[in-house]
Amino acid sequence: MLNDNPNFKSDFFQPDPASNSAEPPEVSPTAAGSCYHEVRLPAGSVHVYADDELFAGLDTRIYDMAGRNLQIPGIRYMGYTPDVHPGVGTCIGTTAVWNMQKGMVSPSIVGSDIGCGMRVHLTNLHRSDLQDLRLRRKLVNRIEKYLPMESHKRGAFSDLRMDHIVQKGLKGLPGKYLPDSVSAKRSPSLSHVERARFAFDPEELNAVTESSWIKGLRQLGTLGGGNHFAEIQYIEIAEENRAIAERWGMTDGQVVVMVHSGSRAWGAMVSQNYTPMAARAMKRLGLGTDDPKLIFAPLDSPEGRRYTDMMASALNVAVVNRHLIAYAIREAFIDVFGPKFEMNILYDLMHNYAWEEQHGGQDWFVHRKGATRALPAGHPDNPDVYMGTGHPALIPGSMGTASYIMAGLPSGAANYHSICHGAGRARSRSATKRLVTVDQFAAALKVGTEEEVIVNHNSLGVILDESPQAYKDVDRIIGSVTGAGLASVVAKCKPLAAVKGAKS
Repeated sequence: MLNDNPNFKSDFFQPDPASNSAEPPEVSPTAAGSCYHEVRLPAGSVHVYADDELFAGLDTRIYDMAGRNLQIPGIRYMGYTPDVHPGVGTCIGTTAVWNMQKGMVSPSIVGSDIGCGMRVHLTNLHRSDLQDLRLRRKLVNRIEKYLPMESHKRGAFSDLRMDHIVQKGLKGLPGKYLPDSVSAKRSPSLSHVERARFAFDPEELNAVTESSWIKGLRQLGTLGGGNHFAEIQYIEIAEENRAIAERWGMTDGQVVVMVHSGSRAWGAMVSQNYTPMAARAMKRLGLGTDDPKLIFAPLDSPEGRRYTDMMASALNVAVVNRHLIAYAIREAFIDVFGPKFEMNILYDLMHNYAWEEQHGGQDWFVHRKGATRALPAGHPDNPDVYMGTGHPALIPGSMGTASYIMAGLPSGAANYHSICHGAGRARSRSATKRLVTVDQFAAALKVGTEEEVIVNHNSLGVILDESPQAYKDVDRIIGSVTGAGLASVVAKCKPLAAVKGAKS
């Protein structure tokens, strides 16, 4: 905990007030070696998990943001993962922790895309089954038939009730959408997830407009733009964790489906409507930091309770959205490979949220913004099915590079069992469009070779800002996570085809 650290000093680094970014801060490496750095700032310390080279190259604005985040009353811990980069109010790659008593909830540290996260399904196909480029193109075309990018046509999902989805999560889906069900209450779709249903007081739903209900339903099961994607990959198992991989049903060369999306219109509505409420609570209670864009409210305030209730509703929508995306992709695969095709869920988790967790036998309120939970075996918050191994931690790379499936380690408790959520942007979208050419993007995708990563756009210029050149080296990011003892690699996932929206 922040102020209980025996190495904590009072002579904190003071940034130059005339500069918009801090000079190199005071750093104290500890037992985790060169993949851990404690950075002392005026309001406290931020704990950075990155190797020396990544650490030296971090945008120094992240320390300005950390310094302001640490001004929020009662914060007990703040950590950065190696993919950290500036965001609005709070960096992407942040873990921030409060006590449940007199704690805070911060929409800024949750992020605007509430519940954004990852899902992986294992198939009964081998890489060799998708070696033919024409077959991969056919599959991508079929996925586009079933999977809208932005919204469904009117009348789609007419058998779904949005109020059931919002309040019950996956348990609000009709049985037809749970093709792996053993019975009404037994389905991997309900058990191989962080949580199938997030409970909350539904009274606040009475304030939701009819247009928000309609838009929320029309965007269920849609991918969205920006860095959201659906990717077809094949796996290479890490030898040191082969036993875990086998327990999870994974084999070398196996084709997997990885999905990255969030709560879509519903989460956007919650963020837009309830962040200003939290800001009004700050004004009423005389709270604030040096950053007017950093919004938070006491957990026990009316505004804090209203936000956490509606955040939970968005978490329900997010997990259902990814489930329905996978359902659509499964239909496309069946069109191409026939009814014997299998696509079983491995896990679904989020990397934009805040909720109560157990750590060290105590209850904490943990925020993760662009950070992935990676619990070790035996942790009480694991789903029962993964209690013996720890749950799969799903880390996407950039388009054209590898993704990873990891398992948490006990030593990850140092960072409240948070690891990276991806490669992390190295440059902005506008800078990427300015500095990266379409030819460079095509080369990264191996266009024109037998190893080409098939994408769903005829013009790569449409999605140039999502090229691998926009992101950090994911292998280096993963190396920092393993080097710091936060998690270990179970499998590396290499891309075969990607489906992305065009809007960013």
